[in-house]
Amino acid sequence: MRRHENEFCIEKMAQMLNVSRSGYYEFLLKGEPTRATENKKLKKRIRDIYEKSRKVYGSPRIHQELKREGEKVSRKRVARLMKEEGLQAKMRKKWTRTTTVDKALEANPNYLNQNFRVDEPNQVWVSDITYVRTEEGWLYLAVVMDLFSRKIVGLNMGDRLETELVSQALRQGLTHRRVMNELMHHSDRGCQYASREFQELAAKHGIKLSMSSKGNCYDNAVAESFFHTLKTEHTNFHRYRIREEAKSSIFEYIEVFYNRQRLHSTTGYLSPEEFENQWINRAKGMA
Repeated sequence: MRRHENEFCIEKMAQMLNVSRSGYYEFLLKGEPTRATENKKLKKRIRDIYEKSRKVYGSPRIHQELKREGEKVSRKRVARLMKEEGLQAKMRKKWTRTTTVDKALEANPNYLNQNFRVDEPNQVWVSDITYVRTEEGWLYLAVVMDLFSRKIVGLNMGDRLETELVSQALRQGLTHRRVMNELMHHSDRGCQYASREFQELAAKHGIKLSMSSKGNCYDNAVAESFFHTLKTEHTNFHRYRIREEAKSSIFEYIEVFYNRQRLHSTTGYLSPEEFENQWINRAKGMA
């Protein structure tokens, strides 16, 4: 009616549409319906969260972020509003594992045995290697993750796929964390982890080494899942000229976004840092 009020008589339109003139004028005074106004505000907040997440959050994580802010809204409504705004998580792309196995080296038993539930920090760390393409050549990345919080506690990058790559990642984790009890380190059966150098480094720090069963990719699924996240949310959307550019980009994603901001479904939609801090505060309260 408002759109055509200069063309037709308000009274005639009211009769045709079976509404009252007073109701129409009341609508003009009040403005848009409350639901529409709420949706406008909600869409803006959804877009803000989406942009802050580097466009990697879908409706489940955006819904959780809104709940953390005290917003009472259903996940279906969030999904619908995102669709209306054309917002969706970045496309998932395939990636290829690169670990090589040296059959001449002796592998450690699979002590972890897919028991991915851990009650405290620094009980079980999992590790893996991947590579990232640059115009200068491959950049190899090794990470060490605390299975308790899914936090990356050690990482190392280089242009060679050697034992030192994984050894330095482990050393970094040991430098940054206070490991009080026996620590288990789980990896696949790659030659870097099975090497004498790495075995001696672990023994020096009293670390119990565990390795995936032969040919079973599920035994190290958590570490592999991290690389899938890193690639499909970040590195696959960048074209790196040199390795140093890729190093800075990956370091920033892991330390700034993944460890401290990205909500993780396994930790009840808390970031790894938040999840660990909650555990520390509970432990202090029980002491």
